[in-house]
Amino acid sequence: MEKIKTGANDLLVVVDMQNDFVNGPLGTGQAQRIVAGLAAFIQGFKGQKVYTKDTHSSSYLSTQEGKNLPIEHTVRGTEGWQLVPEIGALVTEQDIILEKPGFGSLALADLIAAHHYDNIYFAGVCTGICVISNAVIAKAADTESAIHILKNLCACVSAESHETAVSAMRLLQMQIIE
Repeated sequence: MEKIKTGANDLLVVVDMQNDFVNGPLGTGQAQRIVAGLAAFIQGFKGQKVYTKDTHSSSYLSTQEGKNLPIEHTVRGTEGWQLVPEIGALVTEQDIILEKPGFGSLALADLIAAHHYDNIYFAGVCTGICVISNAVIAKAADTESAIHILKNLCACVSAESHETAVSAMRLLQMQIIE
């Protein structure tokens, strides 16, 4: 990832790097393995940074998502809702944190539509759910921004679902960076 040259008019979207998705009830070894590399990439990134946070209430299990994924997670204010310490420690006052109640963020779409970025980079979890959802939203919000998926800085529930999502994003004319 050191070979990637980013600029002031680039955007990095760090998707849902929260405790519950890395070390908690929905965590995976794959998610744990990307933390250090992602932290290093964030530190060297030259443009705007956005961190999304999957955000639910205590009534999550009664929502449509909760009925389909009946594992309570990322409830606002809990330890599981917080960004993992290695990533949370890198957030600055210039960065943007977007809470999202579902897979994709319409606030992210608004941000992208209001400011044309040359390149938009995506990293985080889960490749097959929230990363792909937000990358598609970004592509729709600004069809001329180049969308880049940092494949080795994304993780999913399995290697197979990760590869399936990456293949789908490639079909959507997103650049896959390994």
